Amino acid sequence: MQKFDLAVVGAGILGLAHALAAVRLGRRVVVVDRDPRANGASIRNFGFVTVAGQERGATWRRAMRSRDVWDEVAPQAGIRIDQQGCLLLGRRPETRGLVEAFLRTEMGEGCRALEPADVARAYPMLKPEACSIGLYSPHERRVESRDAIPRLAAWLGERHGVTYLRGTAVTAIEAPYLQTSRGPIEAEAIVACPGDDLATLFPERIAARKVTRCKLQMLRIAPPEPGWRLPCPVLTDLSLARYLGFAALPEAVTLKARLEAEQAEHLANGIHLIVVQSADGSLVIGDSHHYAPAPDPFGSEAVDNLILEEYAHTVAPERPEVLERWIGTYASAPSPMFIDRPAERVRLVMVTSGTGASTGFAVAEGTIAELYA
Repeated sequence: MQKFDLAVVGAGILGLAHALAAVRLGRRVVVVDRDPRANGASIRNFGFVTVAGQERGATWRRAMRSRDVWDEVAPQAGIRIDQQGCLLLGRRPETRGLVEAFLRTEMGEGCRALEPADVARAYPMLKPEACSIGLYSPHERRVESRDAIPRLAAWLGERHGVTYLRGTAVTAIEAPYLQTSRGPIEAEAIVACPGDDLATLFPERIAARKVTRCKLQMLRIAPPEPGWRLPCPVLTDLSLARYLGFAALPEAVTLKARLEAEQAEHLANGIHLIVVQSADGSLVIGDSHHYAPAPDPFGSEAVDNLILEEYAHTVAPERPEVLERWIGTYASAPSPMFIDRPAERVRLVMVTSGTGASTGFAVAEGTIAELYA
């Protein structure tokens, strides 16, 4: 029987983050995953390490720390940082008071407001009418997630000796053993990061946290013209009304009311626009949010059209060529994350807010520090 210091269930970004935190303490780690390769929420996203707009307090601090870990790890693992920073465009005048309020908080450190003329000079590729006021944050990073996650996993294996058992289902955890489809594994400590699998491991504990699943729709589109480059990811005031770092501020009330009056269908489908650009020039845009314990697997053309409509208000009026479409799912709950303790040396860890890439490294550092205190 194979024996390890730490066994991690799940090879998504959260599982890999726990493996990284453990090997930095000199632990021998195995990562077990049911899929032969990365296939879940960790690669079905923007690859956008978001700081500005994360919920004030612990989540925002985790995002700042995780950004720092990405900066440390990316060059060592051969992960390209495609974009840095982000620009939030407020199309409506009600955004101004919210931006100014945000800048007065600790979350506004390093960020700055941009007047429409500033945005027009620095970002001539965007539509001038898309901006009543802009907010620039220097903190964000953007990677190509479908490439970054496999590279991170490979680097952890090659450089730090992490063992992988892929295509292997974990059916039960009875510390110090994991029962798997390939036989038992022994580990002094176990961390389960099940992603949006709510039924296999500790289902009663997951249910107690009111965890459901979120379905989202995303698209990859061609750029408006050859050679067109976007300096950083772009978001709009729909994002300002959704991200809790902005939306929880009192000054968000008037913006939300106007959006309810003017874009109720977007809000009903959980749509807020994010536009990021890949190294090949293509743009990834999205996304929508629909919640259910078992969301259907079907994409809605009407939802895609709402996303493309917001893109047209911001970047280009022409309907772009759609290169790819996909559905993503992630675990969602009232809290942004949780760490449960089914046994003394067992932890159940879930990020339940779609912020795995943005906060996962810091979440994992907390878990591993507590396990090995």
